[in-house]
Amino acid sequence: MRSAHPQNGGETPYQIPTHPNFQSTVSLRKLRRFNYLILIFRVATFSSSLASFVFMLTTSRDSDPSSPRWYHFDAFRLVVGANAIVAIYSLFEMVASVWEISRGSTLFSEVLQVWFDFSHDQVFAYLLLSADSAGTALARVLKGMDTCTAWSAFCIETDISIALGFVGFLFLGFSSVLSGFRVACFVIKGSRFHL
Repeated sequence: MRSAHPQNGGETPYQIPTHPNFQSTVSLRKLRRFNYLILIFRVATFSSSLASFVFMLTTSRDSDPSSPRWYHFDAFRLVVGANAIVAIYSLFEMVASVWEISRGSTLFSEVLQVWFDFSHDQVFAYLLLSADSAGTALARVLKGMDTCTAWSAFCIETDISIALGFVGFLFLGFSSVLSGFRVACFVIKGSRFHL
């Protein structure tokens, strides 16, 4: 459909009216879904790391003083420490995600929040992976000795704890990918809210 226009030889193409709020509504919906996905990964990381921490601590509940304890082994102490740190960090990030979803703004300034999330996700993912790898290596050594024959419950519980730590690493890795995507959006577009 064409309409008369005196400056362009009498005719210009008909333009469909645009709705400026439509694009922002779609972007807000995408951002909300994105934030819910991050929150799910944060909750899963927190749950796995906390469960790993608790399982490793409960290996010492045996009343036999000669039974092995998690704190007798450096690698298991590393597993406990790394999972405790990641659980606390994930709890903080869960609060930050809920804040962002409910308030529509970040807890810190936007640039600080983007880089904080990305850098800490990376550091704590590597910490958790190295701790659980060290725990796995020790658990394999203990299986070759008499320790797991005499105290099989101890070895089973440490295996469960290490496996839960790896699950926490997996979810933290997913969070790290999403926070990396946010950094890329921020660098390219100047704001992470334009997903």
